[in-house]
Amino acid sequence: MDRQPIVGAPNRDYGIANPGYVPAAGGAPAMFAPPVADSQGPSAPPASMFDSMPGYEGTLAGGGGGFLPPPMPTPAPMPEPGPIQPQWNIPSITEDTAREALILYASSKCCYSSAPAKDGVITNMEAFNTYRYRLETFTESRSTEWSHEPYNGQPVDAYAQPPPGPWDIPAKAPNFFLNNQQTIKVPYTSSMKSCHGCVGMGRKPCKDCAGVGNKVCWVCNGSGFRMGDDRCSSCSGRGRTNCNFCHGQGSKQCDVCHGKQQLLVYIKLTVKWTNNSDNYVVEQLSGLHVENFSQVSGKELFRDSQYLVYPLINFPDPSVVQASQRLVNEHQGKFSQTSRILQQRQTIELIPVTRVTYFWEGKSHVYFVYGNEFKVNAEDYPATCCCTVM
Repeated sequence: MDRQPIVGAPNRDYGIANPGYVPAAGGAPAMFAPPVADSQGPSAPPASMFDSMPGYEGTLAGGGGGFLPPPMPTPAPMPEPGPIQPQWNIPSITEDTAREALILYASSKCCYSSAPAKDGVITNMEAFNTYRYRLETFTESRSTEWSHEPYNGQPVDAYAQPPPGPWDIPAKAPNFFLNNQQTIKVPYTSSMKSCHGCVGMGRKPCKDCAGVGNKVCWVCNGSGFRMGDDRCSSCSGRGRTNCNFCHGQGSKQCDVCHGKQQLLVYIKLTVKWTNNSDNYVVEQLSGLHVENFSQVSGKELFRDSQYLVYPLINFPDPSVVQASQRLVNEHQGKFSQTSRILQQRQTIELIPVTRVTYFWEGKSHVYFVYGNEFKVNAEDYPATCCCTVM
């Protein structure tokens, strides 16, 4: 196909001329370039692009294969029962602490008056301290998928020797009970393949100009003239201008191989460390919903951290003992199927809860002060107002 030269600029052109374009008569609308055949290449790599690697036959492109079961762990010693601290109670809060907590609560609300908090008469304070049991199981899980990146001279080692198994590849674990993730290129799985995105060309046809390299001039609408016989200065009378997206080339660099034409194809191993946590809060009769306790901390009474922990025994509240037995069995049975357990930790907190009854303007009201943070729940606070925007 002929290339269209730029008038007055030797050795430069607008790109390949469009045989379907005929300049319109003066003032008539221009004809647009017909679309070219779609040659963008497949959006996803074909299955034939990936080799069959021993030990990784089920690996898919883009993941989706699920987590790989870990090898059978070596027999571990029987976990030892953790020590139980004898002190299970903490002092109740004072009336001054309860009042200061309510004043701070009221001041944090833009429409609440502080009068009930400051002037209300406290008539009763009841302690409903409760226990929170928490079990954490820190696990390591592994999954594999085929991946690729532009080839820039990286080593190609596929079939040099059998690749190591997914659980035989070393990975540096973070500190216990901290979520983390690491990706590793599986040794002896890397090969060089032609890019599927551009069919090994390194470039793709420009979608904005349909691969032609030029478009109808927006100033003269393709006529080549602006008014009468005045030649259009924007397109030098051609009726077409270079495409700004591809700079007149008709194609753009492939976004898959970044113009390298080749890809390094390999198996990527993803190692995830996850802290799986479950809580149990003993029901108390104060009227405060259990969900509120997730926002506060308590006094830690007991902590036990081992490879595998032993369910609690000899704890004063039998419901905590039952919850410990249930959660320990659930965690060890559930997480050992798809991951490797690295460490477990169980704790018991005593969360202070005080129900405060106070009298203000002839009516009795109730609020709760709970947690080490002295957080307040006062659903029936008497001095609120509704703000409206006119």
